[in-house]
Amino acid sequence: MRKYYTRACNFYHGRAARNLIQSKKAFPLNGKKDIAFDKIEIFIREKGKVKSNLIHCKDIKKLNKNIKKIIKQDIKKIISKRKNFLKHINFSKPSIMGVLNLTPDSFSDGGKFNKRSKSFKHVSNMIQSGAEIIDVGGESTRPGSKTIDPRMEWKRIEHVLKNFKKKYKKTCLSIDTRKSDLMIKGIKSGADLINDVSGFNYDQRSLSKLKRYKISKVIHHMQGTPNTMQKNPKYKNVLLDIYDFFETSVNQKFKDRKIILDPGIGFGKTLKHNLTLISKISLFHSLGFPILVGTSRKRFINQISGKHDSKDRTGGTLASILFLLSQGVQIFRVHNVNEVKQGILVFEKILLN
Repeated sequence: MRKYYTRACNFYHGRAARNLIQSKKAFPLNGKKDIAFDKIEIFIREKGKVKSNLIHCKDIKKLNKNIKKIIKQDIKKIISKRKNFLKHINFSKPSIMGVLNLTPDSFSDGGKFNKRSKSFKHVSNMIQSGAEIIDVGGESTRPGSKTIDPRMEWKRIEHVLKNFKKKYKKTCLSIDTRKSDLMIKGIKSGADLINDVSGFNYDQRSLSKLKRYKISKVIHHMQGTPNTMQKNPKYKNVLLDIYDFFETSVNQKFKDRKIILDPGIGFGKTLKHNLTLISKISLFHSLGFPILVGTSRKRFINQISGKHDSKDRTGGTLASILFLLSQGVQIFRVHNVNEVKQGILVFEKILLN
């Protein structure tokens, strides 16, 4: 069976984008006037082989009738404005998701914010620094980590979840968990978003339990489990395999469409896989949903920078985020909120001039 995929590329920003859109020489990305594209990369997958062609948007009309129909359907999704279904979040602007790990063993900040006073102080600092979403987790999903008992996980996050909305009514609250019972407790405590790194595949009861709640969800890709995911991960084609994973998940499991897509950088991926996903991230716009990416402090930064690695990996984190921002990604999951916010503000001022 032959399958086609459409990636928007050759982006323009600011005044250049607005002029090209107005003169109908380029398409707006996600309905935004400040970012446009005039080329697409068409991937063709057939019998295990993949080839791609880069064409100018004006040449779409020259394509075979059947291919043209598919590409036009994809472009319709790429250019459509994203609905603002997540409370307090505008998908037309970049948003920062601040990480609150209430774990003793997370890969970069395990144990730092476990005390109640420290956890809320850190939340306040992240919000003041520009975080619009706070992602609260009580189980480490670093490579090699093992599953913990749900009661222990809930004990770690209960205080923050139950008191969060009393303090921060206008900030989006996300719960990072793979367990359905904790998802429900999180919703009852005021959570606006469920962020499950397993893509709702770990706990088979999750989606049936969530049906009665109109809760937004992050579909996150991970190959294997946190304990096994970095043991020689393999794909036929990492970019298209993950696209297919998202497409199947959306069509078969998620009917409410309040969905955000996260390709899962570092979750069952080699350096090459991660770089492919980052460099070709704009493919996922053709699915029609907002995109979230977490590159903060990830191992691929160390693999690239070598002796120039640093504890917080702020430079590598920011470099990857600014590239992703130029490709239209909407949400960035980060540890160092203030530095990332500063980088985004300066980068956008230059880019959108």
